[in-house]
Amino acid sequence: MSENSSRTLWAGRYEHGAAESLRKLNDSLPFDKRMYAEDIESSVAWAQALARAKVITDAESDQMVSGLATVKGEFEAETFDYAAGDEDIHTAVERRLTELIGAVAGKLHTGRSRNDQVATDLRLWLRSAARALTSEVEQLAAALLAQAEGHIETLMPGYTHLRAAQPITAAHWLLSYTHMLLDDAARIAHNEGNLNRSPLGAAALAGTAYPIYLEALAATLDFGGVLQNSLDAVSNQDFVVEFLSAAALLMVHLSRFAEDTILYSSPQFGFIDLDERYTTGSSIMPQKQNPDVLELARGKTGRIIGHLTGFLTTLKGLPSTYNKDLQENKEPLFDTVDTLATLLPALIGLVETMTFNPEKMLAALDETMLATDLADYLVGKGVPFRESHGLAARAVRRSIDSGIPLSKLPIDDYHAISDKFGDDLYTVLDYRASIAKRKATSGTAPDAVRAQIRHLKSQMDR
Repeated sequence: MSENSSRTLWAGRYEHGAAESLRKLNDSLPFDKRMYAEDIESSVAWAQALARAKVITDAESDQMVSGLATVKGEFEAETFDYAAGDEDIHTAVERRLTELIGAVAGKLHTGRSRNDQVATDLRLWLRSAARALTSEVEQLAAALLAQAEGHIETLMPGYTHLRAAQPITAAHWLLSYTHMLLDDAARIAHNEGNLNRSPLGAAALAGTAYPIYLEALAATLDFGGVLQNSLDAVSNQDFVVEFLSAAALLMVHLSRFAEDTILYSSPQFGFIDLDERYTTGSSIMPQKQNPDVLELARGKTGRIIGHLTGFLTTLKGLPSTYNKDLQENKEPLFDTVDTLATLLPALIGLVETMTFNPEKMLAALDETMLATDLADYLVGKGVPFRESHGLAARAVRRSIDSGIPLSKLPIDDYHAISDKFGDDLYTVLDYRASIAKRKATSGTAPDAVRAQIRHLKSQMDR
């Protein structure tokens, strides 16, 4: 077995360098290097906290802060050179700081462990990433809302079991997903309550041995508070699980929207036209216009759900407190954020540019979808609903068997079913009348939809 001659931060106890196979398995630099800014931010705050506690001098702290600023500049200019011994982003930053300012850099880690350092950096990184994603989810919700405003009076079939059920408005369908997305955004934002607490100062597991004022340190990093138990602080992964859970549920909603829109934009439905900029063609069939954005939204849902279930499985048998297994939090977390950051802009563009075909949506309506209105008509005549349901069903059966729409079925046919049917029954066999009656808060009536829109706008303006 070959040995790597580079020395690690923990090499003092060891006679030999780490085996190359261990390095390949153990090192996390390839994926955690994206946290360089957060690692430098938390290190600056720690250096200043050490000075306030009189553990190091102000001059030493200033030297560290200046050196860390130089390191950050190298990352931003993409001139930072990684070395063979850089196990992760934390060792890379400290190694480069030592090259720049010398032995004083070795004082930076006083009273701090990579355990609380990593936990802090990840919270800082996710806090920023989650805020950006929340904004994009809200943009997608706003795009759906804008489309809905143009289709408050546009009729379409509503479906249960993917069978035409009752008439609704296109706006009502669009707003159903607007509500889901705003709930998703709220879930991601709510996670910040747990996410936005500082573990810095917990050290390896027992807490720092130096008189660091952790509340002030947390405030420096804009955390809302300090995790109160050092054992919990270095192993708490609830914020990762909660984010992955919120992301998985968001993806489920995006997948459902994608499935609806794939169906409604198919030639067989023809309700929606997708802008060609958000579709792809076929390498062999010139006529094809494939809804790849939507299909990828649907397909990537399994990937994100897999990240959640996989990480929960990683956590379930871990003893207290920090274990190397927890390194497995970053790749699923980073990939989830990257997936959403790539997917959401494409979906926003697709929704903003898609157009509706009201004539085809109206043509897809079938008078059997008014059977509930017929039953409600009988309720108005004093017939119990369970009985009126059966009578309306018999009318539908007669309509289907005769091939005559409910609105054209002779009154004698209705009288043969029940003497409760009167000549005025035909007034309820109207799609717009059916929709207009459903004006309760959650209903599809245009007035109720307008109220929904006002409510959603006020919610989004907060």
